[in-house]
Amino acid sequence: MGEFVRVESDQAIATIRLARPPMNALNGPLQAELADAAAQVSRDADVRAVILYGGEKVFAAGPAIKEMAQASYADMLIISRRLQDALTAVARIGKPVVAAITGYALGGGLELALCADFRVAGESAKLGQPEIQLGVIPGAGGTQRLPRLVGPARAKDIVFTGRFVDAAEALAIGLVDLVVPDAEVYQAATSLVARYARGPALALRAAKRAIDDGLDTDLDTGLEIERLHFAGLFTTQDQRTGMRSFMENGPGKAVFTGR
Repeated sequence: MGEFVRVESDQAIATIRLARPPMNALNGPLQAELADAAAQVSRDADVRAVILYGGEKVFAAGPAIKEMAQASYADMLIISRRLQDALTAVARIGKPVVAAITGYALGGGLELALCADFRVAGESAKLGQPEIQLGVIPGAGGTQRLPRLVGPARAKDIVFTGRFVDAAEALAIGLVDLVVPDAEVYQAATSLVARYARGPALALRAAKRAIDDGLDTDLDTGLEIERLHFAGLFTTQDQRTGMRSFMENGPGKAVFTGR
């Protein structure tokens, strides 16, 4: 357990919880602990789904401006690589991941939420990429993951203006997948991923990798990625279990072991 990031497990669901009040700003030590937490839940076979959570009041913000204000170009080449690597480690968790967003998810905080497969937001949540107001641009995925999620025009509006997006608009444009009362965010996120925690872990990992990798390439290459993952699953116990259960008991009754 780190100073700023904790991993808390409840049966098959692990929560990566940020704990650096007041804003969970993604400073260097938190980034390192975040990458370690992503590696921990990735290798733990008992973990089938993951929640990213900043607590009841705030999700996360980017690195402290005071830490970057006097940084040089050479400094930022190193700092930005470290930040991107930490968030990419979260994006590559081979299990369903949901971000439970309360309060603010700004700058690097929104970029962290974009690394999840799904996003649940509280009714008073505010999301945004305000970097342009500092004379810079997002540096940890905001110009890349955001347009892939909401489209280039909407992403440009959010990035060019640096404005805050409220929960209702975020839901309307597909930036979040569910909006609930603030007090229900964590439970809603848990309910969302609980269905996947009972699924075939290897097939879910293959599906996530095929979709994510396919989005970064052309259609023909994406289809080949899909084909190879599909064929590879015929070496798994879950494939045999799932097909046997379907033939004997009908759909939706298989009990998977993740092997």
